[in-house]
Amino acid sequence: ISQMSSLRSACRKIVCVGRNYVDHAKELGNAIPSKPLLFVKTSNALIEQGEKIRAPPGCTNLHQEAELAVVIGKRATNVSKEAAYDYVRGYTVALDMTARDFQDEAKASSGPWFLAKSFDTSCPVGEFVHKERVTDPHSLEIYCLINGVQKQRAKTNLMLFDVPTLIEYTTKFVTLEEGDLLLTGTPAGVGPVKSGDVIECGLEGVTKATFTVA
Repeated sequence: ISQMSSLRSACRKIVCVGRNYVDHAKELGNAIPSKPLLFVKTSNALIEQGEKIRAPPGCTNLHQEAELAVVIGKRATNVSKEAAYDYVRGYTVALDMTARDFQDEAKASSGPWFLAKSFDTSCPVGEFVHKERVTDPHSLEIYCLINGVQKQRAKTNLMLFDVPTLIEYTTKFVTLEEGDLLLTGTPAGVGPVKSGDVIECGLEGVTKATFTVA
């Protein structure tokens, strides 16, 4: 896949990292993890600009979470931190849309987060940005606006676990394929969105994307 013109057509799976920013873990009252907290979105979750975000049936508390997404460039198994960037094709901005009421219910029963995280349209993504345009993924500023009002803004150097660490840890257990996405977590400022809301997310000076909630 030379240009990654369509992330959706290239992606088989989306590996996500929970609580990778301390301020976000604290705002939800969660413990700070000692190792990466991984979960998966399936490829049905992906949408691109021009498509609408749709809350799953029965959801009454849909939240936005803006994230830096890493686009994997080749098959990756047991990759060391030192070699991690050899397996990165590029980056984009993504939203980890979360049915927070579903997630709270799952947590209360010690159940999986699958329906809260992997429903159709739960992973809107921006345009592919080749890694040559991003000197250091930890020197970026991620932001999110809802109806023009800033809700999230933070430097990516605030991640608990950096990109090489996440790639090393993930590929110990799960092989990442060309086109797969690794979502690196969200900073503080998540909150409810409703029908008609316009969400703009971006990596300052690099890329941005806009989505509407149906």
